[in-house]
Amino acid sequence: MQVTVYGPLRSAAGGKTVDVAPNGATVRDLLDAFVARHPNAETHLYDESGGVRPSVRVMVGARKAALDDAIPDGETVKLFPAMRGG
Repeated sequence: MQVTVYGPLRSAAGGKTVDVAPNGATVRDLLDAFVARHPNAETHLYDESGGVRPSVRVMVGARKAALDDAIPDGETVKLFPAMRGG
C-alpha cells in the first residue's frame, strides 16, 4: 500500500511516498507496519506510553480515519505526524 507522508515523517521515511505492507487492514495496523519499517518515525507517531499521539492524523481517501477503521484496497492514504508547539 502506498502512503503519502508529511512533515518530519518524510525524512524519517526517506521520501514523500512510501510502500507499507501492514499485517492487517486497519489504520492501527498501518501505523505499526510504518514504524516497523521506519523506526525513526516512532517518536512522531507514538507517545512515551506507546499510545498514538492525539494529533496524529490519517486520511483514508477524503476522510479522517480512526485507528480501528479498515483501509479498503486501492484507497489513498495520507499520514500526518503529531503537531508540536502552539
